[in-house]
Amino acid sequence: MKGYLGQPEATAAAIRDGWYATGDVVTIDAEGFITIVGRESRFAKIGGEMVPQGRIEEALMELTGPDEDGGPKAVVTAIPDPAKGERLVVVHTALAQSPHELVRGLAKEGLPNLYIPSEDCFVQIDELPTTGTGKLDLKGVRQIAAKALATK
Repeated sequence: MKGYLGQPEATAAAIRDGWYATGDVVTIDAEGFITIVGRESRFAKIGGEMVPQGRIEEALMELTGPDEDGGPKAVVTAIPDPAKGERLVVVHTALAQSPHELVRGLAKEGLPNLYIPSEDCFVQIDELPTTGTGKLDLKGVRQIAAKALATK
């Protein structure tokens, strides 16, 4: 896409470094196939600050690697927290690293403390939920997190 016809302002907002910025977060496998794994627009509001869930997922992907299909092993969501507004939760499949190791790894990746979930906010499940079209079911992920942490 080269831009919006007759709309230079919209084009300037949408085209970055020659690429159309869709807001999608993707992985590219060794064969060059692109898989959409999330959206940049997913944010948690913690203590009045906007925390990008996609940025945390990127760092987790660096630490855990992709699953066998090139997708994520861990997804970040947010659930209500009475003290801070929202709390970050990592819903994940089986990982080689413990929550403690991942939290330390996120800090080493340079993420601000506000972006790092607590060790008790990691929820392991057998398989990440997907929609009927095969996309990650973010609503389902949030429901899993809320149910798992309802008593914490």
